[in-house]
Amino acid sequence: MVKGISAIVLTYNEEIHLERCLKSLKMINAKVFVVDSFSTDRTREIAEKYGAHFYQNAWVNYATQFNWALDNCPIDTEWVLRLDADEYLCENGIEVINSDLSKLPDTVSAATLVLKRVFMGREIKRMPKIKMIRLFRYGRGRSENRWMDEHIQIEFGDIIDLNGAFADDNLNNIGWWTTKHNSYSVREAIDLLDMEYQILGNSHNNNLDEQARKKREMKMRYVKSPLFIRSFTYFIYRYIFKLGFLDGKEGFLWHFLQGWWYRTLVDAKVFEIKKFCGDDKEKMKQYIHNNYGIRL
Repeated sequence: MVKGISAIVLTYNEEIHLERCLKSLKMINAKVFVVDSFSTDRTREIAEKYGAHFYQNAWVNYATQFNWALDNCPIDTEWVLRLDADEYLCENGIEVINSDLSKLPDTVSAATLVLKRVFMGREIKRMPKIKMIRLFRYGRGRSENRWMDEHIQIEFGDIIDLNGAFADDNLNNIGWWTTKHNSYSVREAIDLLDMEYQILGNSHNNNLDEQARKKREMKMRYVKSPLFIRSFTYFIYRYIFKLGFLDGKEGFLWHFLQGWWYRTLVDAKVFEIKKFCGDDKEKMKQYIHNNYGIRL
């Protein structure tokens, strides 16, 4: 393998974000593979302007698309970086990748970066610090096969913290954001039902880093909590006890929309599916296909 980094960026109509993302990847001399779901905007033009290798593949879900990229793109570098089009490497993330990554021993298979959330142009600071595996040695990691909340699973080796950051900073308007999260809510409902009933037969804790495993355990406790009460309680925890109110109007909108409204919408869909299907897993899968067009 050639020393260096290949970055995989999944896209669909990302002309508003892609240039910013690619500029940050240029700072680490990454070989970029843009895997697109047949965009109708300037996504391809921007990708090619910055020298990215451009591929297209029909979308199923994030995990399937990312793993398709691993299997079909001609990756010949030692490391792979996962970065979404509406994300970018922060200055300290660029610094630690350039200075520290090449010094890691072969026993290290993956490295985490710190997630920085930005909403409506403001960093949301009153959230627990989240470290996510975004860098891994090629051939040692793949995405979990999940419909939502997918993490990189490492086959073997150590996982270390690089302590650099990347930002999640979507520039679309609130209308776009709510529409997107309405579509996310179906996928999240499927994920919660899978955790409760194993409708897909997924394993939920294998080969994850420590923080991802703890997050998954917390999510399992959330699954076992009462519908609707859990979303309200989560909002109160974030906005009051974690001091989310100190992040101003943007913070209120973030915690209300992402912490309460979105999760209440997810619960509504879980409630709907359970109401019509009971505990019958096959009925659930058929109902989801008939009503939401998703074949499980």
